[in-house]
Amino acid sequence: MVGIRSYGGYVPRYRLNRMAIFAQMGWLNPANLMNAQGEKAVANFDEDSVTMAVAAARDCVRGFDRGEIDGVSFASTTAPFKERLCANIVSGALATDENVRTADFGGGLKAGTTALLAAIDAVSSGSSRNVVVAAADSRLGKMGSPQELMFGDGAASLLVGSEDVIAEFKGSYSTGLDFVDHIRGANSVFDREWEERWIRDVGFEQFIPEAIDGLCKKCGVEIGEFNRIVYPCYFGGARKKINKKLGVNPEVVTDNLQATVGDTGAAHPLSMFVKALEDANPGDKILLVSYGSGCDALYFEATENIKKLPARAGVSGSLARRAELDNYSKYLVWRRMVPVEMGLRAEEQKWIRWSLVWRAHRTMLGMWGSRCKACGTQQFPPQRVCVNPECGAIDKSEPVVLSDNGGDIFSFTADMLAASINPPAIYGAVNINGGGRFVFDFTDCTTEQLAVGKPVEFSFRVKQYDAEKDITNYFWKAVPVPGENVE
Repeated sequence: MVGIRSYGGYVPRYRLNRMAIFAQMGWLNPANLMNAQGEKAVANFDEDSVTMAVAAARDCVRGFDRGEIDGVSFASTTAPFKERLCANIVSGALATDENVRTADFGGGLKAGTTALLAAIDAVSSGSSRNVVVAAADSRLGKMGSPQELMFGDGAASLLVGSEDVIAEFKGSYSTGLDFVDHIRGANSVFDREWEERWIRDVGFEQFIPEAIDGLCKKCGVEIGEFNRIVYPCYFGGARKKINKKLGVNPEVVTDNLQATVGDTGAAHPLSMFVKALEDANPGDKILLVSYGSGCDALYFEATENIKKLPARAGVSGSLARRAELDNYSKYLVWRRMVPVEMGLRAEEQKWIRWSLVWRAHRTMLGMWGSRCKACGTQQFPPQRVCVNPECGAIDKSEPVVLSDNGGDIFSFTADMLAASINPPAIYGAVNINGGGRFVFDFTDCTTEQLAVGKPVEFSFRVKQYDAEKDITNYFWKAVPVPGENVE
């Protein structure tokens, strides 16, 4: 039996009320008021599609033996590199073995489901046992455009395998169509869309029903047999027409998360699918459809194992963990949509030494530390010589992954002089649970939310972005645990 073994989701902490955007840009296009309801999820200044994919994938594989993962796929239309495999970064952050098959999927909004189908094919053929599929996007619309209001940031992840499956894969149907509704050239930053009626009437309302009809005929199933139907479409009127054309009860159609997150691109159908799995019962038939340069339609049936899977943060948990971003200008700066003066300190040349990055790649990506086999002392970063003064053993340590350990704050400071697009820069020493102390940046918090002794968890983030060379460097940061106070 091949299918989904686990799921994970990630929605960034910050949410921007769409009326705050309209209040600043509505003068340019008053008709945008129709799109200004609800809020959109906004990635923090140190987040991108890779870091969000890592967050969702970590949620997905929690409790699983990462040594059993033999495939990692990354799907996105906003990958930070054109010639560096982002799936390798995700795999490294998950601390998987390095003898894994990695692949990036992009080029269209159905890249997430295409990556999922590829993983299913790999497991079905026996060439892979467990494949992690992580999809994430952080698309940009020009200031004052409908896309600026409709797009949101987020990620979703699925673990595909053949053991302890929570949702069995039953079949699929795909179409590939060079229907250009949204387009970004190789050097374009912002999305460009064609006429809205064209997208709505010919795109969503025609292609999605055609894909669903093709799946039902291929698999010998009636649309009315599905308990949960997932498809992306941020036009409310078009969703009503599609439901009517399909002849389905709107109650079985999963919410499109438009009011709380926005359209998350390649991750969107998988995020909605994760939400459906969160609420699914054994025996539920689930229809998943993606849209963008064609459609992928996938048919799953939930098994008894869906109630045995330990709770994940998923989409629902991420939605509950929110903070309001009440400054539209900050959003523009975070996404590098407007230039800002960061002072002379920001002009320092910080060369990325790729030979050093390679030598320390397991430490930097996977947060690998060391544990002395002689006395059990744990340390980060890994050391050849045991730091225990009563031991001092040489070359008798074993590697250990510390990213899941968490820790507590030993010290912290807020630095208004450091170059940062989210001042003050907050950093300090963290005691890692199990042993070791290291200086980390703090993120997703304010200074007032920190205290010595407060528990923290670790999050994979953008450490530095070199705008001149267009290079992103990653490392781990500390995030205060919500609701956890110092005893």
